[in-house]
Amino acid sequence: MLTQFVRGVALALLLVAPSAFIQPAHAGQVDLNYQVPSQELVNIADAAPAPSAYVAPGGKVLLVAGRPALPSIADLAAPEYRLAGRRINPANNTTSQSRYVNEFSFINIADGSNIDVRGLPRDLKALYPTWSSDGRYLAFVQLEENEAQVWRVDVERGRAKRFGRKVKANTVWGNPLQWANDNQTLYVLAVPKNRGAEPKQSAVPAGPVITESRGRVAPARTYQDLLSNEHDEALFDHYFSGEVTRINARGRAKAIGKPAVYSGFSLSPNSELLLVTTIQKPYSYAVPRSRFARKTEVWNLAGDVQYLVADQPLADNLPIAFDAAVTSPRLISWRADADATLIWAVAQDGGNPRTPADIRDSVYQLSAPFTAEPKKLIDLGSRYRGFLAHSGELALVTERFWSDRSEKVWRISPDTDAKPELVWERSYENTYTDPGTPLMTRNADRRRVLLVDNGHIMLTGKGASDEGDRPFIDRRNLATGETERLWQSQAPYYEQPVSALNALEGLFITRREAINTPPDLYVRDINNADSLRALTETAHPMPETVNITRELIHYKREDGLPMSATLFLPAGYDKERDGPLPTIVWAYPREYRSNAAAAQVSGSPYTFNRISYWRPQFLATQGYAVMDNATMPIVGLGDELPNDTFIEQLEMNSRAVIKAGADLGVTDPNRVAIGGHSYGAFMTANVLAHTDLFKAGIARSGAYNRSLTPFGFQREERTVWDDSSLYIRMSPFFAADKIKTPLLLIHGSDDNNSGTFPMQSERLYHAVKGLGGTTRLVMLPLESHGYRARESILHMMWETVEWLDEFVKNIE
Repeated sequence: MLTQFVRGVALALLLVAPSAFIQPAHAGQVDLNYQVPSQELVNIADAAPAPSAYVAPGGKVLLVAGRPALPSIADLAAPEYRLAGRRINPANNTTSQSRYVNEFSFINIADGSNIDVRGLPRDLKALYPTWSSDGRYLAFVQLEENEAQVWRVDVERGRAKRFGRKVKANTVWGNPLQWANDNQTLYVLAVPKNRGAEPKQSAVPAGPVITESRGRVAPARTYQDLLSNEHDEALFDHYFSGEVTRINARGRAKAIGKPAVYSGFSLSPNSELLLVTTIQKPYSYAVPRSRFARKTEVWNLAGDVQYLVADQPLADNLPIAFDAAVTSPRLISWRADADATLIWAVAQDGGNPRTPADIRDSVYQLSAPFTAEPKKLIDLGSRYRGFLAHSGELALVTERFWSDRSEKVWRISPDTDAKPELVWERSYENTYTDPGTPLMTRNADRRRVLLVDNGHIMLTGKGASDEGDRPFIDRRNLATGETERLWQSQAPYYEQPVSALNALEGLFITRREAINTPPDLYVRDINNADSLRALTETAHPMPETVNITRELIHYKREDGLPMSATLFLPAGYDKERDGPLPTIVWAYPREYRSNAAAAQVSGSPYTFNRISYWRPQFLATQGYAVMDNATMPIVGLGDELPNDTFIEQLEMNSRAVIKAGADLGVTDPNRVAIGGHSYGAFMTANVLAHTDLFKAGIARSGAYNRSLTPFGFQREERTVWDDSSLYIRMSPFFAADKIKTPLLLIHGSDDNNSGTFPMQSERLYHAVKGLGGTTRLVMLPLESHGYRARESILHMMWETVEWLDEFVKNIE
């Protein structure tokens, strides 16, 4: 656990360190202040992110929520506890480093005018904006230094104020807010009123920490931030406990039930019952909170237990395979169209997807007062994934299975004995055939249900194709499967539906953008091509990058597999005049079970050309060609698994992208670097170890020794004991003697991602250094798997430019 004191000392030491820059001949520790790249790169990092949109139910009001640019390193130095796989801020009982909203704008959708709201917090730091079902009220959590407050905006009156004056929200589990169906009463997971002081740790240990296993199979992937002793357990109880609290229209609060470690609660659609899940002891030091024992109950509004839905034991012995599941009821939820009916699934294969079984999951329902036997709704050949209800006569059930990437959607009749009907069956990794996501609506009781019109549903999807994504709105006949395309995004714009104002009349709010036009929100009538009305008008956040060009390029690797990348070129570049450029290839390997799926294009050539500081696009301002999001498919056909030929396919992919750039005349094949983040870093180190195609590599926050993730990694289900040679062959650490190409390693010192321990980069650095290679290790203080602080981002950009200029751009 990293305390505020330790964080403060680390930050202070870093900020006073003398500045220096390591040269190739130097070795050993280098003290260095945070460095700042050129001003054009600073401007890219400082550009505010695009706002979010929240349409009020009823379609009268649009909330546009703005977010600040990067926080400072001082913000990251706030107190933090790491408990059961979760990082929290103990000062205000929120998740650590919460990404808050700092600006609210309310827009009248009918005429586009602004709605003035008085009384918002002066220093707005809002989380979880949540509309009441009538669209009049907006609740949110306001972050203060020592508490998380509950606020309510009355849009009709244009006033905001704290709601439930003494209530402190507990957001360590996520959104703690839920409106009742009277649109006046708000339910909150709150910090217990009489919680008391934080448990103190004794300076003298009471004894050793002991864990034991006697022949019980209990594999687990490589988790971080787990509980490790009794004091951690006490802290977990203290900070993860809450009270389900009801705040009435006048702001008066009343706790329901007793304080406990609640992982979630949900009001029944008629707001007369509560579905409540509590975490049970004993806790585990081997798995995170999501695998702890839990009890799910139905309460009345006085907190009395009406029905025990599930009493799940500690799930520390699940099989490693994807789609492994507990054997008790899971994915428990209310059926949205009914007053108080529960839906859940139960595994029929012992929870082990490797066990042969015709039926893997069964889905059940049970209605209040929960005295009857649960009714089986459907048996599924794979894993239950979701339930969309329209009425007692119609609902959609989705099932998926990882091993064959299959997806099925069934039409069922929950309140009758009608036989389930298959709506569609497909491979979900085939994005070109994705029918989209069904639209929802609010029924007469303001409950969010599946939209059905005369036997048809409506769907929205991204519209993936060889030409890139083209979002669409479709109408599908449930009986025949016939589909009518009602609308689709058209070049030169990328436009996607955000919310349906009145889907049956064809009125939607969309987000529309173009290459040099940032996203804005519009009202669109899909029945009238000329009816497009802007609700927002956003200035270009980084006008100095407007002339950087972007192009989606297509090419093939040597076995004929089609591939693609997004090519960024410097402003004003002319290949005839300027010649081939130094190039950076940025990629992330992905596994596929078919060549057809691996060959598919993602993204769109018409999205706004916002130059990223996180991806290497910013290098286009420094005279580089950038091959961003270069496809790096790892395909396993038939009985062959993708990773069986991981190294060989990486080499083919690398050769193909270099050749593509050279064939276009924009890439100097003798001055190319490769880089990636996380699994992309793992890829980078492997490519450098097994090929001599690149002049330098940049690997950020990766894992390089797979024996440190022995129970599987990424999408690999085999353990190190199943195939130790695979783990060695795929680990660049064991080929560190072959890494002679200069390798820049960057890692957050507080990485929380499963398997990517900071030690992974440290060990690879020492291996390459000890074997005479050229390498540099940059550990970013206080940063997790994704870097957030402005100082860290600017320093990362500076390191990247310095490394590539020395080893790629300026080589002779």
